[in-house]
Amino acid sequence: MVILASDSPLASISEILEAADVLGSGAWKPESSRIGRTMAQGDADSLSQDVFDLFSLLRDRQVPYLLVGGVALLRYIEGRNTKDIDILLPPKSLKELPEIVIAEKDGDFARGAYRNLRVDLLLTTNPLFRVVHERHATTHRFHEMEVRCATLEGLILLKLYALPSLYHQGDGQRIALYEADLTMLIQRHRPDMEPLFTAIEPHVEPGQLHELRKIIDEIQQRIDRIRPAFQEPRSPNQHPEPGERPRPNEFPTGFDMGNAASKPVY
Repeated sequence: MVILASDSPLASISEILEAADVLGSGAWKPESSRIGRTMAQGDADSLSQDVFDLFSLLRDRQVPYLLVGGVALLRYIEGRNTKDIDILLPPKSLKELPEIVIAEKDGDFARGAYRNLRVDLLLTTNPLFRVVHERHATTHRFHEMEVRCATLEGLILLKLYALPSLYHQGDGQRIALYEADLTMLIQRHRPDMEPLFTAIEPHVEPGQLHELRKIIDEIQQRIDRIRPAFQEPRSPNQHPEPGERPRPNEFPTGFDMGNAASKPVY
């Protein structure tokens, strides 16, 4: 189950933002139908209208944007919390959007507000952002309109690209969040990672690419240790199909899960 199902109302986005703002990290749950009611009802309605008007503005002015970040992730996974809307677009498009008040601009990033919405902007002056913008776009059908957003592969590329900088900054909280996002995306959708490593290679240092591969290998090992709830154990005489990964309860004889050292994440 994902939160942003096809044909869901745009108000779903405002509910996610309200939940994060009012109740803090981890507040949003798929079963909550109107968690934003913990806000004053007028504020909640205003935020919902702001979301609708922002995406109407982007559509009507034919801005070539992509929805990315935490809200876009909810197209593919559940339970992600976020307080803002992240949009990837060409820098020249900012001239077409004077309603977004820019508070801060730093290279390929900008931060601003549209009425009561916090808006983070990723600009295609960054070559990797431009690749995502040009090659990894799709649409998500809300009840009111279609919204352009990044594909699964585009979101993974953005997460991978951000990690070296986060490690350099020592930002442990965001590192944990981004790696958790990657874990959920990979576990749910099993993307082919090699084309993504090929795509990101020109945009990171060789040593950084090596470390990214290690991180993904560790994520994959972690996923392989998780036994899906729907997976029935094999009978003693049932063998894996050719090329199939071993199931988590099929480690080689002598592998003691209880004594296994925890592998550090780099």
